Amino acid sequence: MRKPKIEWRQGLMVGALLVLSLWLLSLIYSLAGKTELAWQRAHEVKVQYTELEARKNALQADLDALNTPRGQDAAIREAFGVARPGEEVIVVVPPATTTATSSESWWGWLTDWF
Repeated sequence: MRKPKIEWRQGLMVGALLVLSLWLLSLIYSLAGKTELAWQRAHEVKVQYTELEARKNALQADLDALNTPRGQDAAIREAFGVARPGEEVIVVVPPATTTATSSESWWGWLTDWF
């Protein structure tokens, strides 16, 4: 009579361990998903950081240029389109293309006449 009682306890223990192991596996799976998400966000943050560093360096270069008199002069000229007294505007025009002119044929002259 004792034998069935021991099997019942063993079955209960195996069932409890099975439920516990499934619960732990679900926690591990959830943790793995969160870890993957954290890795993705860390990568995105690194990309943003490098972009911001490049922007910071470009802005610092602009500030360094504006701290010189020549840079200030260039910025004012570009922003407001001004020139110094005595400066003139130079317009570069591409060379004119020459087209060959030929006399009109007698057929063209005849069709224009009608």
